[in-house]
Amino acid sequence: MDMYQYEKVMTFVDEEDVKFIRLAFFDAFGVQKNISILSGQLERAFKEGISFDASAVAGFDNEVKSDLFLHPDPSTFSILPWRPSTGRVARMYCDIRYPDGTIYEKDSRYILKMAVEKAKEKGLKIDFGTEVEFYLFNTDEQGNATKIPFDMAGYMDVAPEDKGENIRREICFTLIDMGIEPEASHHEEGPGQNEIDFMYSDPLTAADNTATFKWVVSTAAMGNGLCADFSPKPIKEYAGNGMHINMSVRSEDGSDCNGQFMTGILEHIRDITLFLNPSEDSYRRLGEKKAPKYVTWSPENRSQLIRIPAVKNGKKRIELRSPDPTANPYLAFALLIYAGMDGIERKLPLQKPANVNLYTADHTLTDQLRKLPESRGEAWDAAAASALVKRVLPEAYLDVYKNPPQTR
Repeated sequence: MDMYQYEKVMTFVDEEDVKFIRLAFFDAFGVQKNISILSGQLERAFKEGISFDASAVAGFDNEVKSDLFLHPDPSTFSILPWRPSTGRVARMYCDIRYPDGTIYEKDSRYILKMAVEKAKEKGLKIDFGTEVEFYLFNTDEQGNATKIPFDMAGYMDVAPEDKGENIRREICFTLIDMGIEPEASHHEEGPGQNEIDFMYSDPLTAADNTATFKWVVSTAAMGNGLCADFSPKPIKEYAGNGMHINMSVRSEDGSDCNGQFMTGILEHIRDITLFLNPSEDSYRRLGEKKAPKYVTWSPENRSQLIRIPAVKNGKKRIELRSPDPTANPYLAFALLIYAGMDGIERKLPLQKPANVNLYTADHTLTDQLRKLPESRGEAWDAAAASALVKRVLPEAYLDVYKNPPQTR
């Protein structure tokens, strides 16, 4: 534990009237869980950890050895701006450990940390940024979600058609208060659909920010009498929600390895799609409304699985367009790092770009292309047969992903 960060947090809690601390972690699907403790228990949490029942958490251990301990990461300390200013509430993400203090290897944050370490050993630094889409729906008299969009605006419309701009503004200010820097926000194609993008950061910070973002959006929506929906296909006839993942790879020796990193992702994308698109609805989104269907790439082309955006600052990036917001970002980033590193290590040749609109291309072309899995069952079969998935993820993850809980 970083003693400077520890002392800084303890002093802040004492001086700034922080009364409650939420110790947060994630299940196998990236669903946030937490235990709330009073500030008087914080020192014990840092030194000993706070126990919880792992048998009740998806993807964790069974009842035989179910005691695990949460150890807060002081670098993730953040005040929750929407909670009262007196008796303030803070949040920290946690490392998970066994009772003897050893790290719990099934924690998805830990899995991502190990991927970052492996990349560092290879002399690679990988930055991530996400573009997360969501719908805003009205609620009924009891506050339950409906499928009635908050507005009927379209892509990048403005007020008064775009009713979501004040909520996006509130979300962005809340994120800034929590130390997260949004890059851009706008109305998306679907009625009531919105998008907020983030600045690049290291993989763990980017995954933490993505998880925090979804929480902030849901909280802001509820505070405005609305419901935020991150599911891949909320309304059949309109665009689905994507979570485009942008990656930029730098090598210590100065070589440009973005192409081979991308090749590794193309090589393994079918194997890891289950974890990028974990719900049944994920496969209703893929293949339509600018969501990809084929394993292809091309510069600036939004009909592709991977797009290489045009840039003016010389910083190349890879935009993967298939993931959706139901993915656990920690697992998604970890698997993409391992897949990309495999492309670099094996020097896999880069396939030719598909410089066509794949949504209107003739079947004589598209019939020759590899496809993403077309169902959740097909994606699970690909993951179960993948040497990379078996090497990177605990066996329990495949089991639990075979029969996931309902999308949340």
